[in-house]
Amino acid sequence: MGPVMAAKKELAARVRDLPKAPGVYLFRGVDGLVLYVGKASSLRDRVRSYFQKPRGLSLKVRLLMKEAQDLETIVTGTEEDALVLEDALVKKHRPRFNTRLRDDKRYPYLKITAEPFPRVLVVRRPAPDEARYFGPFTSSRSMRRVLKLAHKLLPIRTCNLPLGEKTYDRPCLLYHIGRCSGPCAGLVSPPEYGRAVDAAAHLFEGRVERAVEDLALEMVRASSEERFEHAARLRDTVRALERIRERQTVALPDPVDLDAVAVAVNDERGHGAVLIVRGGRLIGREGFPLSLPPGSTSEEALEEFLDQYYTRATAIPPEVLVPFPVPEHAALASYLGGRRRGRVHVGVPRSPERRAILEMAERNAALALKQAEKVELLPAEEEAVDELAEALSLPVRPWRIEAFDISNLQGGEATGSMVVFVGGRPRRDAYRKFRVRISGKPDDYAMMEEVLRRRLKHGLAELADPTVARGRFSDLPDLILVDGGKGQLGVAGRVLAEVDLGGIEVAALAKREELVYVPDGPDPILLPRGSPALKLLQAIRDEAHRFAIEYHRVLRDKRTLGSLLDSVPGIGPKRKSTLLAQFGSVDGLRRASLEELLSVPGLPQATAELLYKALRA
Repeated sequence: MGPVMAAKKELAARVRDLPKAPGVYLFRGVDGLVLYVGKASSLRDRVRSYFQKPRGLSLKVRLLMKEAQDLETIVTGTEEDALVLEDALVKKHRPRFNTRLRDDKRYPYLKITAEPFPRVLVVRRPAPDEARYFGPFTSSRSMRRVLKLAHKLLPIRTCNLPLGEKTYDRPCLLYHIGRCSGPCAGLVSPPEYGRAVDAAAHLFEGRVERAVEDLALEMVRASSEERFEHAARLRDTVRALERIRERQTVALPDPVDLDAVAVAVNDERGHGAVLIVRGGRLIGREGFPLSLPPGSTSEEALEEFLDQYYTRATAIPPEVLVPFPVPEHAALASYLGGRRRGRVHVGVPRSPERRAILEMAERNAALALKQAEKVELLPAEEEAVDELAEALSLPVRPWRIEAFDISNLQGGEATGSMVVFVGGRPRRDAYRKFRVRISGKPDDYAMMEEVLRRRLKHGLAELADPTVARGRFSDLPDLILVDGGKGQLGVAGRVLAEVDLGGIEVAALAKREELVYVPDGPDPILLPRGSPALKLLQAIRDEAHRFAIEYHRVLRDKRTLGSLLDSVPGIGPKRKSTLLAQFGSVDGLRRASLEELLSVPGLPQATAELLYKALRA
């Protein structure tokens, strides 16, 4: 008998001694490498199923058992503990024979902080604290859309002031434009503020009807207390939420809450889809690309996807619909029931209406997998955004980064640039140019301060004007990046404090050593050369520099061209505009032949000849 067969027989013999208790098992290969991690309500019964005759096993299990050299088991107190431990070990070891959510760290969450007057943040992962979390969101765009709506409709603060420790003399501008209720100045009571936060939580969960009910009660309360202006604002919010509710698809005749979960499998790629129904209405879809071990079946992929998704999900419904029975579904139901503090049913639907929802989830999974075969599912740019958040210890995911640079070559025509990267990609339609108004001796700090102040004040003004549906500056950044060191970083911090805007992170990138400065950091951060985070910062910084110089050159050329044209008799403002429109720059005019100048409408021959000589003087 060879050593491989002997090892297999020894493993099979050890199974008889396993307890009939819940726990986790790990199959190891050569050199102790973890090949697979699984959970079981009965370790002996579950592990014994791997040692059946080969024809009774799936291809994935046959391939696994061909490589397995050792077995390790961990007994847990409950089936729920086994599920949690399994997920932790899969994350740690990333075994080759486990289904995995591909790049699950890029899925963000919304967090309502556990402060006296809570804020809403975008975070990379839930923390073991008393805050409330919502997610994961597979679409950052949809998550930010609902976050923007919450801030627009509900006066929840965005600043990071330590409220509760002191009361400030005056509220910020956001209070005066109706975007904050002014807890910093004691202008709202904790219960009233808490009701707005609860409404935001219902909105994040998709429970628009519950948010409407709560705000309608608050509106009646405000009206009875003769706070008519507040009641009118609540009325407008209720109407806006009712319009959102009307657009949600009715999925079931009864107001039930459930998730419909399905997977699609193709070789080593897969896709998990979750349709979210709340109050009988379809309020969201989440999709997750999956990495599958070779030979995986849909049943195996679904079981592992359910475990991994629901250890991350923050909202647990009383029903989870699946297309076929799942092994160990009782452990999952028990775990979810503990999370929900109520019974959860996991199973195959019987009613036609529920089957229709599940079929929709299956179609979503199959379509997403088909599309995934044509595109790359793991954008390197988003990887860089997450790595940057980790490297700089940012409390939020810097989805929208704005970088600023100043160009004042030769001391004239000073300009500022603002470039925008969203999700790690340039958003060129959001780039903005500034003509610096400060005169006198060039001062990069003062120029940067002016540009930042104008940008942020424009944004606040647009947010205050309800007629601006989507202004040029109304999308505020998660992170402001300035070119320079501690000095420029201090400028950015002062401007944010001046305009009373909190919740925006700032950083500075120094050119020579490529050191990153952040507020309150005792030392600059040196990112590894070639790291995605550093490359992203460099790309943003260099793009801001290029854009500033480009605008500076345009202004300089116009100034030079204007001076030259002013020196030619017979060329006034009207002819100057015509020449600028036709040739664009000094270089364009210098390249023009006499015949091209003579062809300019309204330019006499004598004037054209004088201009031709002046250009070549």
